[in-house]
Amino acid sequence: MINFLALVFGWQIYRFNSFIVKSLLVLKGIKVGKNFYIQGIPFLKIRGPVSNIRIGDNVSIYGNIDLRNRENGSIIIENNVSFDKECRLVAANKAVLRFKSGADIGGYNIFNCGTNVTIGHDTMIAGYCYIQSSNHGTVPNVPIKKQNHTYGEITIGDDCWIASHVTVVAGVTIADGAIVGANAVVTKNLCANSINVGIPAKKIGVRI
Repeated sequence: MINFLALVFGWQIYRFNSFIVKSLLVLKGIKVGKNFYIQGIPFLKIRGPVSNIRIGDNVSIYGNIDLRNRENGSIIIENNVSFDKECRLVAANKAVLRFKSGADIGGYNIFNCGTNVTIGHDTMIAGYCYIQSSNHGTVPNVPIKKQNHTYGEITIGDDCWIASHVTVVAGVTIADGAIVGANAVVTKNLCANSINVGIPAKKIGVRI
């Protein structure tokens, strides 16, 4: 009985929390669709246009989330996307970080976007992944921290499965249906429906 009451009142608390958070986000200038659900609170570090952050319908966040933009960066979360706890979404320059409908994002993921990053429809990304579309310059005789960045767009297609602790570097396309095994580092394009593992990630099979 106690567990049942905790479940019922816990659900009501989260719904109330979602209403409050949505209201605050809308007051801030962020567009938020219907049936927004969040169990934690958002951390906002908005240094670009607030209107560049848009959240669709039926978006669920099962914990806290960190939303950051600067310059003219955009974060677009389409309908029916879910995030587990403690994800960080960063869009800088003119980058568009887009999560297409049905994407399912695990906990503690970081999306660090100096140029466009797209996560496809119904794609699943497990926890502790790192998606990074920029690199530091590396010419000699100049401190790396003072050099300009280089950029490469990242596209993760529809119906992909990215297992835990995967790193995806700048300039990579992971085609529709591809699978990337845990702890892999993706440095080159991956074929549709391929199964890939290792550092760097290499094809070991196909979905059949």
